[in-house]
Amino acid sequence: MDLKDHLLLASSKIRTSLHIDSRQAMLESRLLMSHLLLQDITWMMGHPDTPLSLSQSDAFFALTERRLNGEPLAYITGKMAFYDIELNINPSVLIPRPETECLVELVLSCLDTSQPLSLLDLGTGSGAIALSIAKARPDWKITATDISGDALFLAQHNAKRLGLNQIKFLKSDWFSKLSANEQYDVIVSNPPYIATDDPHLRQLGFEPLLALTSGQDGLDALKTLITQAPPYLRKGGLLICEHGYNQAKACYQLFKSCGYHDIRCTQDLAGIDRISSGRIA
Repeated sequence: MDLKDHLLLASSKIRTSLHIDSRQAMLESRLLMSHLLLQDITWMMGHPDTPLSLSQSDAFFALTERRLNGEPLAYITGKMAFYDIELNINPSVLIPRPETECLVELVLSCLDTSQPLSLLDLGTGSGAIALSIAKARPDWKITATDISGDALFLAQHNAKRLGLNQIKFLKSDWFSKLSANEQYDVIVSNPPYIATDDPHLRQLGFEPLLALTSGQDGLDALKTLITQAPPYLRKGGLLICEHGYNQAKACYQLFKSCGYHDIRCTQDLAGIDRISSGRIA
C-alpha cells in the first residue's frame, strides 16, 4: 500500500467511527501521516504514490487507532494551530478552541494600541491567549498564571520555542500569588466553566477536569474572577472572560453587582454568547 491507499483507508475508518464528514476525516488522516513522516501536507499531496515501509504502516495505523478511540488529534500529534501560532499540546492542558480565538481578537481590537499596555492572563494553560497577544503586541507587558505546574512548564516551553520572551509566568491559583499592588490595563481568562454533572463531559474524557469543570453550575471560577479582579485593574481597566453558552446573563449580573461599567457580551463565530467584559471606573 502506498501513501494514498493508507490515507484513504484511515479516513474511511475515521469518518465512520467519529461520524464526521469525508473532508474532515481526510484532513485528520493527513495530519496523522504528516506527524509520522515529518512531512507537510503539501508534500504528501504531491507524492501520493510514495511507498511506506512495514514499520511506517504499523505506526500510522497505531496512530489512527488512537484517534478511533476518541483521543483528540492535538494530543496524538502534540501540536495545535491557534490564531497565528502553533502550540505544543499535551494532556496536562485544555486543547484551545476556535471560540477562544475570538477572545484574542476582542483584546486586540478593543484596546488602545498606541502605547504599551499591561495584561494578565489567568489560567493560561498552553499559553494560547498570552502568546498570541504577545506576538501581535510585542511591546505589551504580559503576565500569565496557572495553578498547574505542568501547564506552566508547557506554556513556558511554547514561549521559548516561539521566541516570545517578554512574558512573566507565575504559578498561582487565580489572584492568590499576585502582589497586592500589581495592577493591569486588561485581565483576560478562559476559565473552567462546565458544571460538574454536565453530560457533555463524557466527550471530553481525555482533557484535564481541572481545566473544564467549576462547581455545580460551572460558575465558581467566573465568580472568583469577576469579584476579585477590580483591585488588580487600573482605572478604566478591562476584564474579559470566556464562558459557557448559557452563562451570559449570570456573568452580566456578576459584573453589574461588582460595579463594572460598559458591560458587554460578544458572540463567537457560531453566534453564541461566549465572551463577557466590563470596565472598572
